[in-house]
Amino acid sequence: MKNLLVIIVISLIGFTSCKKELATKNENKSNMSTNPLLVKWDTPFGVPPFDKIKSEDYLPAFREAIKSHKIEIDAILNNKEKPTFKNTVEALELAGADLNKVASVFFAINAANTNDVLKKTNKTVGPELTAHGDEISLNSDLFKRIKAVYNQKENLKLNAVEMHLLEETYKNYVRAGVNVEGKDKERLKEINKELSALSIEFGTNLLDETNDFEAHTTNKADLGDLSESLVALAAEEAKKRGHDTGWSFTLQRPSINPFLQTSPNRDMREKLFQGYAMRGDNDNAKDNKKVLSKMASLRVEKANLLGYKTWADNILSNRMAANAKNVYDLMDKLWPSAVKMAKKDRDALAKMMKSEGVKGEFRGSDWRYYVAKVRAKRYNFNEDETRPYFEFNNVREGAFKLANTLFGMTFKPLNNVPKWHEDQQVFEVLQNGKHLGVIYMDFFARESKRGGAWMNEMRMQSNVNNNFVTPIVTNNFNYPAPTKDQPSLLSFNEAQTVFHEFGHALHGLLSNVKYGSMSGTNVPRDFVEFPSQVMENWMSEPEVLATYAKHYKTGKVIPKALIDKMNKANSFDEGFRTVEYMAAAYLDMNWHTLTDTKIRDAREFEKQAMKKIGLMNEILPRYRSNYYSHIFSGGYSAGYYSYLWSEVLDADTFNEFKKTGDIFNPKLSKKYAAMLAAGGSKSGMDLYKDFLGREPKIAPLLKKKGFE
Repeated sequence: MKNLLVIIVISLIGFTSCKKELATKNENKSNMSTNPLLVKWDTPFGVPPFDKIKSEDYLPAFREAIKSHKIEIDAILNNKEKPTFKNTVEALELAGADLNKVASVFFAINAANTNDVLKKTNKTVGPELTAHGDEISLNSDLFKRIKAVYNQKENLKLNAVEMHLLEETYKNYVRAGVNVEGKDKERLKEINKELSALSIEFGTNLLDETNDFEAHTTNKADLGDLSESLVALAAEEAKKRGHDTGWSFTLQRPSINPFLQTSPNRDMREKLFQGYAMRGDNDNAKDNKKVLSKMASLRVEKANLLGYKTWADNILSNRMAANAKNVYDLMDKLWPSAVKMAKKDRDALAKMMKSEGVKGEFRGSDWRYYVAKVRAKRYNFNEDETRPYFEFNNVREGAFKLANTLFGMTFKPLNNVPKWHEDQQVFEVLQNGKHLGVIYMDFFARESKRGGAWMNEMRMQSNVNNNFVTPIVTNNFNYPAPTKDQPSLLSFNEAQTVFHEFGHALHGLLSNVKYGSMSGTNVPRDFVEFPSQVMENWMSEPEVLATYAKHYKTGKVIPKALIDKMNKANSFDEGFRTVEYMAAAYLDMNWHTLTDTKIRDAREFEKQAMKKIGLMNEILPRYRSNYYSHIFSGGYSAGYYSYLWSEVLDADTFNEFKKTGDIFNPKLSKKYAAMLAAGGSKSGMDLYKDFLGREPKIAPLLKKKGFE
């Protein structure tokens, strides 16, 4: 049942792993359907026909696909033959191809290019999908068939992959609550429906609050030394919002972060900073405090029904970390050093502010502004010096060239395939000349797109009965769009994000497994960020920078002196970055290690949680509770720590490459690619051991962060 369970949470995942389109027979399916989502797609490589799909097509397609899936499940239930791996476990894996197909496309579109119809569809279909999933995953008769196969697993002569599918199917039913009985099972279904609706409400509120905010100025002095490309973008934003003159700034990170770094207008910096921090916490119709508090309460109740003390116990039972103690132990090792470093940096920043005659306490809205000043003074570095070398197309090409060097992959532009938005770029992916898959890349911010960056899999790789289904993946970003006079120029961190999300894409594209539920990114949450984060190590190496970091006007490679300045400057503020992230990870664990269902005051709960770990007043958690979409409208509840867990793996891995004296070491690259190809066919730790022959070491991460 991993297949359907993934569908139900697709809309909730910040990093999205959608399910595959399986080529299976469904004799009961109507071949006469005219819905473009359900007919066979006569397109290059079977990509979705976005030019034919209308927003109104999704809801009826969902409902028809749900009916089709029910018929397939009934056929498994009513099979008069004794349960076998093939007629029960594999049949469940292959069922629901139409539903997977519709859901994979819908949730990708709804995240990246939504509209009122899609929002309404999401709100309507979410509870319906949850109810449908519960009908299957909580079906005792269906579980009896699975259990009958499971109980004789040692005598079935299954291969390792089939055995893993059997064990995961059995465990997923137990985790879903199939053994819960009577009134408790009915209550479990009610909780699932309510959590689905609340999650959608949380995400909708956050998107609306983000889009509604604007800070407008007609005084160019407020912009400081903001780069020409971002000044032009702010002018265009002002016109879009109905202003004849001036510049407008939004809460999208490509807009707010550069302003916080460059604007000398302290009051305006504070306005934007507070606007970002208070999204979903304004005591209005879009407030998220009651929504998230109710979700936390329901999760405790659900965990108890499933036999766990806390939601974290439930979630971590099938993760590499295994339990909350191991998560806290890892974070507690790093936290004191990170806080010490951040406080040292804060004191230096506050001292600089006072030296300029600015009165008052140093604030969070001052941090980025004075970091930029310290970098300029201490390292003679200005981030705008590097932007011309990170034109977005060049950065993309750098990621492609790295994949070619490591894995023999090439990328061929597909200019005539349907797209969901005109800004998208689409490429056929080949490996040593053989078709591997398709990648859609969507770079620019817009109001119809949720914030952040993420990857979707619109079709998962699989290979059942020698029918090899190739993957279709997406990368999604929120970068400033080009203007008439300027291309889209990225900061170093934004360029780093391109490589990060591309690492997720590689995980999907290199997949070579039998079953789609094990394909690509269908791995434990605290393993899934590893293949993406390790790419960030390569992108800043001089050998890799030389392949793509080229001035958009002159074509000259970024000078070594500038690279050295950039790396030294970027090493400053590591304490802030780690503290900001870890505060959010602690907050997540605090919400999900609750042992009672009491409704908390979200503001007070967060305040006390941050006081407990000694978070400085000048730093907010990267995500405050009220806009913490990762855990309240995404798949990272009790899992935001996974970025840190994966960071241990990525630092350890890249250290192994460095030790060979060749960061592109062919032998190690081949072993790494084999690990990605294995997807989730093994546990995360077993995959890592297969790769390096040992468990991961934390020492390389401590060295990387300067915390030794």
